Amino acid sequence: MTTPPKIPPAPVIDETVRLLTENYVFPEVAEQLAGLLRKRLAEGAYDVDAEELAGLVTADLQSANGDRHLRLRYYADEVPPKRGAAMMETMREQFDSSLGGVPRVELLDGGVAVIEMAPMLFPLDWAAEPLGAALTLASRADALIVDLRANLGGDPDSVAYVCSHLLDERTHLNTMSWRGDRSSEQSWSLPHVPGARFGGAKPLYILTSESTFSAAEELSYNLQQLGRAVIVGEPTRGGAHPCDGWTVDPHLEVTVPVGRAVNPVSGTNWEGTGVQPDVPCPAAEALDRARTLALARLNG
Repeated sequence: MTTPPKIPPAPVIDETVRLLTENYVFPEVAEQLAGLLRKRLAEGAYDVDAEELAGLVTADLQSANGDRHLRLRYYADEVPPKRGAAMMETMREQFDSSLGGVPRVELLDGGVAVIEMAPMLFPLDWAAEPLGAALTLASRADALIVDLRANLGGDPDSVAYVCSHLLDERTHLNTMSWRGDRSSEQSWSLPHVPGARFGGAKPLYILTSESTFSAAEELSYNLQQLGRAVIVGEPTRGGAHPCDGWTVDPHLEVTVPVGRAVNPVSGTNWEGTGVQPDVPCPAAEALDRARTLALARLNG
């Protein structure tokens, strides 16, 4: 195992403060956190190795409002300086090792299909093919279970793409409100999809756990608010703010939320609260519970 390097903390904190104050969707919180980071730096709290520094700074960044997208991430191997490059390298490795983010498609007894989407909803230009293939294959099932228990987030465009297969009509899914002069951006399901749709009428269940996060939460929340899906499992982690990543050291990347989600039905989002299941149960029991519900509805 590589020993984490000891690095001067001041340049990392200075750059983190700059990115935070220029980009964080909540400017008042950014100023509060900038003061905290400078104070902790002056106290010598950050005179540790790079991995420990990432943990300490992340805890401080999340101390004001619990925003779990706001963090400093440590990488054992050096990462490229290009904006977002560290995140993308890790995602590409996960994509290649998870069948494009769809590691399981299965038909259970009784005409109930299961699609597991994990470890994340990858960028749509990568994931459209595997997601579309899985959803087309499952479109013939009588009921569908989408397993997001191990999904840690990803691309809002991929969320819209999946939703498009599970609805009949073009539908307003979400609105992203950006900081500063950028206008709000609406997300809609697509008017057409490649392959066949599962559609908007047959029973649909989504499995969640306390690990389900970010874009996976959006997928769950969108379909729950539309009355399209029944959420089965545990409350999710509660991260609704889209973020960008910047390399602030060859081993460190800071991620800062640059917008917030506003659902057109609820007028709010799942930040801090998580998506609350319609059928609460331990995550390990969620698949069996959803299958039982699906069969009861199909045979009722």
